[in-house]
This record gives sequence, C-alpha cells and structure tokens, in this order.
Amino acid sequence: MERGAGAKLLLLLWATCFGRARADASSGYTLVIEVTNGGPWGDWAWPEMCPDGFFASGFSLKVKPQQGIPGDDTSLNGIRLHCARGNGELNTHGVESQSGRWGAWSEPLWCPGGGFLVAFSLRLEAPVTPGDNTAANNVRFRCSDSTELQGPGLSWGDFGNWSEPCPKGVCGLQTKIERPRGLRDDTAVNDARFFCCRS
Repeated sequence: MERGAGAKLLLLLWATCFGRARADASSGYTLVIEVTNGGPWGDWAWPEMCPDGFFASGFSLKVKPQQGIPGDDTSLNGIRLHCARGNGELNTHGVESQSGRWGAWSEPLWCPGGGFLVAFSLRLEAPVTPGDNTAANNVRFRCSDSTELQGPGLSWGDFGNWSEPCPKGVCGLQTKIERPRGLRDDTAVNDARFFCCRS
C-alpha cells in the first residue's frame, strides 16, 4: 500500500470511529440497524444524528432519474431523515450523511399520527459486469404503527430483508457512498445503516 493511501485509510478509520463515539456520547443511541444486501462499492461516510429528544418521523430521497443509453445511471444518491419532536411536520430538523452529487430531493414521506421510523429495507441491483451498475436504488421504512413507506427511487433490483426494528425509533443514519469516478461507471449510495435511540 502506498504511504499516502495508508494515511488516508487511517484518517478515514479515525473519523468514522470518532464520529460514532461522538454520536453515541451526545445522542445515547442504543442500537445500529443494518441490512445484509448492501452494495460493494464506496466507503462509509460520517454518521449524522437527530437532535437530542428527536426521532425520525419521515424521510426524503435524492434520486437521479433514469438516463437511458448512453447515460450513466446512479439512481439513489442520498437519504435524509426528518427528525421530529411532538407534531412531526411542524417541529422538524433534517439530517443526512454524505450524499452523491446527482439527482433531486423528493418531498418527505411521513409516518402517520406522529409515529417514528423503526426499521428499513434496501432495494439493490446486484453487480453486473460489464454493465451500468446502480447499487442502491430505493429504501422503504416501517413506522412504529407498522405502516410501510416506500421511497420514490427507481425499480432496478430487489428489496432485501427488513432490518431488525428499533425499540423506540430511528434517530440517526450513516451512508456508504462511492465517490464520483469521472468517465467510469458511478453508483453513489451503496448501503446505509441507522441508529436507534432510547429517549
């Protein structure tokens, strides 16, 4: 490994560990929920947490529309949580981990009745060689009242299994992102994990 690459790896590991420790200390998360079908490309970005006492009541997705031939499809480029305390749509705070550069943000989807997001499932297109890979294409969430909300992502690939549920609700997230690769194939979001808080 080149000296510069080794230094970057150490910095990334430090930032990830420090970010997790900082999130744990300030927000008191009790559990990290994950899925098993995440994509293989990219690196984990920083975690972002809802303010203390807030939980995610809704979410938005950043999606690049289908490009056609010879365009480069990346589909899911970002996930934003809408954290709420009390009336979800009146008292909110948006948080997002790193996002890709392409696409536009959707309108928020909300859990009914002031409920919280508690579990998620990721829609992923399996790697194809050769081909135009997109990795993660959509996300769906389950609310505390069992309502399921599916994002407006694209339809390539399949939804995997649901994560385990948060005991109370989601309060933060972290995304795995492939950085832009110039003229080569881009995928943007490959995976995500979410943090559960106790109160």
